[in-house]
Amino acid sequence: MLAAVKGQPSDGGRSCHRLPLDRREHGGRLGAGGEAEGRVMRDTDLFQMALGIAPPWTVSRTAFDAEARRLDITIDFQRGSRFSCPVCEAADCPVHDTEEKSWRHLNFFQHEAFLHARVPRVRCKTCGVKHVPVPWARLGSGFTLLFEALIIAMVRDMPVAAVARLIGEHDTKLWRVVHHYVERGRQAADYSDVTKVAFDETASRRGHDYVTLFVDMDSRQVLFVTDGKDAGTVAAFAKDLADHGGDPAAVEDICIDMSPAFIKGAAESLPNADITFDKFHAVQIMNKAVDEVRRGEQKSRRNLLARTRYLWLKNPQALSARQREQLDSLTSCNLKTARAYQIRLTFQDLYQQPDRVAATDFLKRWYFWATHSRLKPIIEAARTIKRHWDGVLGWFDSKIANGLIEGINSLIQAAKAKARGYRSSRNLCAMIYLIAGRLNLQLPT
Repeated sequence: MLAAVKGQPSDGGRSCHRLPLDRREHGGRLGAGGEAEGRVMRDTDLFQMALGIAPPWTVSRTAFDAEARRLDITIDFQRGSRFSCPVCEAADCPVHDTEEKSWRHLNFFQHEAFLHARVPRVRCKTCGVKHVPVPWARLGSGFTLLFEALIIAMVRDMPVAAVARLIGEHDTKLWRVVHHYVERGRQAADYSDVTKVAFDETASRRGHDYVTLFVDMDSRQVLFVTDGKDAGTVAAFAKDLADHGGDPAAVEDICIDMSPAFIKGAAESLPNADITFDKFHAVQIMNKAVDEVRRGEQKSRRNLLARTRYLWLKNPQALSARQREQLDSLTSCNLKTARAYQIRLTFQDLYQQPDRVAATDFLKRWYFWATHSRLKPIIEAARTIKRHWDGVLGWFDSKIANGLIEGINSLIQAAKAKARGYRSSRNLCAMIYLIAGRLNLQLPT
């Protein structure tokens, strides 16, 4: 911040390069090369340049307390100054009165820095008495714009509580900053090009509290987050989409799990969207059926099936050599679980078919096999697939899946674990937007 020249250290113990300062509390002079050269700058002028403050605002005073590790900078406006009305922008409004305010600023080296100013209220003929906004901070904030930009940069990668401890502020103040910039970024967001959407729920806290995420599959960003996982969440998304320049009727493809609430909400609020049921969710249905068969059979064949749960849930290529050897020995033991496992693996081959016509024929033959397997959980799973037939085959037209949203979920859960949870769902939603919303936060630089 300060241009260094050679100088003699006052403590006599260390050699350093510094600007000479006449050590007065304020109005001190900083000489570039010493006063003998005639180029002298007052400390107030230097801080005015560093802060980028323009008339009628001026730095009138600075006070540095080395013991308290604190720098205080006082800003004032010139006597007789007039300001524009912040509402109607009428020029040359006289000052009605002033109010003393302070803001935390970026540290001055290792020292905390604070700005102080008399903030005027102007008297406008049309609007009455109004507060004048200052150029270095937003109305109602106790931080400067640059300090808020630092907070946002830090909370993207650290828990808010950890940032609060690091900078010595209460986390409630930091959450106010986060909510302000997220809400402003969302207000400016343009969703007019949205045509492909995936949505899924994620746990907001332990128990049965959920938030639902809506993701643009083209831009790979979170569009909307809301509490719950019912049909009303889709209606809330459709309204929010319209509020941001989008058209619910223009959404052509959606990818969801087989939740009846999501299916109902999509039919009511996204009337022109073709549904693709997430292929990972479809495979998960088959996995649950295989595990149910294993649990039932384990009661009579525990010697073979004990501690083999994850063996049946993994794909063959994910098994270690030892696990493959164990699986090969089990498949030769005429186990119901082994038959269920083969039906599940064959179902996954559905997504290797070249087109929808071939996939339809494949699925018909698989369905016949599964429903004649005499394995009740497999038969029930196959009937679930049958009830959602068109949406399962819809993947061959849309080629969209919820892998992206599952990746975003992983980021969210990692952030949640690092923060040891969030105090409210509003805070969680704000962090989701911050992490995955790709919002233009319009931060100062």
